[in-house]
Amino acid sequence: MQPSKKFSAKRLSWALAAALALGGAATGAQAQEKFVYQTNWYAQAEHGGFYQAVATGLYQKAGLDVTIKNGGPQLNALQIMAAGQADCMMSSDFATLNARNTGVPVVTVASVFQKDPQVLIAHEDVKRFEDMKGKTIFIGAASQRTFWPWLKAKYGLEDSQIRPYTFNVQPFVGDKNSVMQGFLTSEPFSLMKAGVKINVLMFSEQGYPAYNTTISCMEKTVQEREKALTAFVRASMEGWKSYLANPAPGNELIKKANQNMTDEQLAYSVAKLKELEVITSGDAKRDGIGIIREARLKAGYDLLVNAKVIDASKVNFQSTFNTKIIQSIKVLP
Repeated sequence: MQPSKKFSAKRLSWALAAALALGGAATGAQAQEKFVYQTNWYAQAEHGGFYQAVATGLYQKAGLDVTIKNGGPQLNALQIMAAGQADCMMSSDFATLNARNTGVPVVTVASVFQKDPQVLIAHEDVKRFEDMKGKTIFIGAASQRTFWPWLKAKYGLEDSQIRPYTFNVQPFVGDKNSVMQGFLTSEPFSLMKAGVKINVLMFSEQGYPAYNTTISCMEKTVQEREKALTAFVRASMEGWKSYLANPAPGNELIKKANQNMTDEQLAYSVAKLKELEVITSGDAKRDGIGIIREARLKAGYDLLVNAKVIDASKVNFQSTFNTKIIQSIKVLP
């Protein structure tokens, strides 16, 4: 019986070794660091690179277990992040300045969009921003602290023209003497498809300095999770490069996250992002996707200070951004 006992002991040893190996593998999988990114709207092509990084395993390869959380009109991304329910959020540098002005320590670390796709959409009789004097202008409450001060100062528009924008195009469609805010890659598509004749005026083509589709984080996250944040930013920019080359993987996840999204809308949005080089123009050509520059950030800061939207005594400009992470990455288009 002795040989049988030796054989059984050897089999037991192998089984234990296998169990330990499997346990190690499980531990390795669990070792992926969780990271949550809160977007500013329902899943769409404007978020494509982040979904692409999930779909193609770029985050996983970077050692991260990333969750992309959908935004929406009734959702306050800043409150969610400040409450610790997200590590970073999709925003703009102007929104970061406004958050700082209220005492929330937010930091901008990268910006996917080098051109802000924010637009005003007008009926066909309006050809220029100057033609908007006297028109009803539908804009959201948050926009009154971002692009509106710039529009007022540059084109002589007045607060009395403002009406609340509820993310519904019907008030604009029904009023031929009105203008509404929108995103170049989104609202114009649905309006044109419905047969509404419009003109679209893009802020960035007139010198509007804001960055958009940023990665903005709490100051504590930047200080205490620099390694994970750097991995997230790098994989995200690689995701955007991949998405512009072949958006199919990211689009599949977008449609799962947003049941109302169509292939036609996605194709239109991606085409606009590429046509106008929203992501790949300017500094990104030389320094990589997501780059932010101090001089441009300062221009936005000065604009909001001069418009008395933010108080310079409350908002220390240097504390509102961190260029170190994105400058170390350099994912060229």
